[in-house]
Amino acid sequence: MSEAMSVDSAPNKRFALFVTTLAAFLSPFGISSVNIALPSIGKEFQMDAIFLSWVVTAYVLASAVFLVPFGRVADIYGRKRIFTYGVVTFGLASVGCAFSNSAVMLICFRMMQGIGAAAIYCIGAAILTSVFPSNQLGKVLGINVAAVYLGYSFGPFWGGFLTQHFGWRSIFLINILLGLIIIFLIFWKLKGEWHEAKEEKFDLGGSIIYSITLLLITYGFSHLSTAPGPWLLLAAAFGSFAFIKWEARMKNPVLDIKLFRNNRVFTLSNLAALINYSVTFAITFLLSLYLQYIKELTPPNAGLILVCQPITQAFVAPLSGKLSDRIEPGIVASVGMALIAAGLLLLTFLTEKTTLGFIMGSLALLGFGFGLFVSPNTSAVMSSVENRFYGVASGTLGTMRMVGMVFSMGITVLIFSIYIGELQITPDCYPLFLKSIKLSFTFFAVLCLGGIPASLARGKIR
Repeated sequence: MSEAMSVDSAPNKRFALFVTTLAAFLSPFGISSVNIALPSIGKEFQMDAIFLSWVVTAYVLASAVFLVPFGRVADIYGRKRIFTYGVVTFGLASVGCAFSNSAVMLICFRMMQGIGAAAIYCIGAAILTSVFPSNQLGKVLGINVAAVYLGYSFGPFWGGFLTQHFGWRSIFLINILLGLIIIFLIFWKLKGEWHEAKEEKFDLGGSIIYSITLLLITYGFSHLSTAPGPWLLLAAAFGSFAFIKWEARMKNPVLDIKLFRNNRVFTLSNLAALINYSVTFAITFLLSLYLQYIKELTPPNAGLILVCQPITQAFVAPLSGKLSDRIEPGIVASVGMALIAAGLLLLTFLTEKTTLGFIMGSLALLGFGFGLFVSPNTSAVMSSVENRFYGVASGTLGTMRMVGMVFSMGITVLIFSIYIGELQITPDCYPLFLKSIKLSFTFFAVLCLGGIPASLARGKIR
């Protein structure tokens, strides 16, 4: 029996789902648990509001830069191999984060964590798409996405509990333990390899241009209010032009531009993902600070409030995955985006007197909408390409996710820099801090409403 056939056996399918789902839990758990610890980290290292945001931004920026190159490397050299390297990198970086003795050191190791997470995220979905038939893809991707939301669900509460009782460094020690378990399971049970593009060459030049351009876009956008910001974005525009020209003449490009040019479903589904993550990622960051500063909640109690969104997502995602196997995925995803817009509009009414019940209800609505959106949208992207592009497609979708996250934080940092500046968040600046939060949610709500037509315009997949 060939290697390709052996890895598609029923037991290995189940174990591939188990391992990738466990790994899918790891990265969001790390993100959401660190979000709840930000006030404690900022206090220990005396970080202002903008510098503190880089504890989150550095992670997602590094992930965004490496997602597509890693997806292509995995298609050529083996998805299981690169997936394993990603888990190892994530674990080693977690050790560095746990023992960081300065803000700069912590941010550097957070970037290393993001690099490991890039391999985990983009390749997990590609492995599942390689193993399972298309008529089961919505279901298994829904399970995988549910694990992501469980990670986001457990993160705020356990991150708050660990921060309060053992200090914020203990969060990263939990990541190390999870990483070791995943590595053991990969070597013990996950058999075979997937590399449908193994005869092709890796486009190193395109990968370098792509990474530098994406770095310029994201860094320039987050510094748009300062002098270098516009110049960085201008350089990014030239980089984008150079990248498109380079990829158009490459036999085996790192990102096949034809996927966007000739595939409407692929293009608009990725655009919908970009918009969706741009309007949702900063929610936890903003509300974590709001609940601990304005509402004066302890980290565990703030975590319990924030759990409302991801726990709802975790319940809805598998159901929406099954639903998208029967109903046009674009319709399900678009309904989800509309509900997200409604939840964001509710959060624009936040004041210092807003009840916790109102916040929890808004988060539950957001979670329901997000759960409806992600699984069908992922299924639409992965079903629209040939199997030799699964890694690149997964990496591209992951890039939309990470770039959206960076844009979300960039918008937040831009608004913070205008209203708060380089100040620590103290009672004296609470009114400006609250104004910044409300303006952020207003911008996100308007952007999300504008994304609904893009989601609907992708057309029929089946």
